[in-house]
Amino acid sequence: MDAVQDLTGGGDVDERAEITSPTEAANDPLVLAFGRLQGAANRLGYILGRDLEQQCGITHLTFEVLLILGRAGGTGLSMRAIAQEQVLTTGGATRLVDRMEAAGLVERVEDPDDRRGKLVSLTELGAQTSVRAARLHSENIRRYFLEPLPAEDRERFAEDLRILSHSARDMLPRLP
Repeated sequence: MDAVQDLTGGGDVDERAEITSPTEAANDPLVLAFGRLQGAANRLGYILGRDLEQQCGITHLTFEVLLILGRAGGTGLSMRAIAQEQVLTTGGATRLVDRMEAAGLVERVEDPDDRRGKLVSLTELGAQTSVRAARLHSENIRRYFLEPLPAEDRERFAEDLRILSHSARDMLPRLP
């Protein structure tokens, strides 16, 4: 049995089956595989997010924004760029950044290329929090995400997830 069949509990995901009943719908190999992916992501997200909140005092979404700003470096990012990267509305990104600013993690600075615009950048506290949280998060990812997988499959699995993530991101509409 190959890895794809293992993932779906023995069903062949390449077969195109006509679904004609609720039982067939519930047991469709593709539906099951995606449900398992979603279930694993939700459970792991909960476990990892809970540790970030308990040990670093930040939500997983806040951590993701700290990482986005860390990757951007330099002067920071626009609210639109943060919203696009996190699949948030610009209003949702603004509310999140407002909370992060109140916590001292980020600051709004003048955009050197647009006098009317503002960029969001890390404060020193935001940078320190990002590093502390990333150390915890990395260890938790290793423990809960990688260690349960066979060692020989880990690198390929991570690459497959990257491919899926980029493919889905590229299909999303860009914010105006």
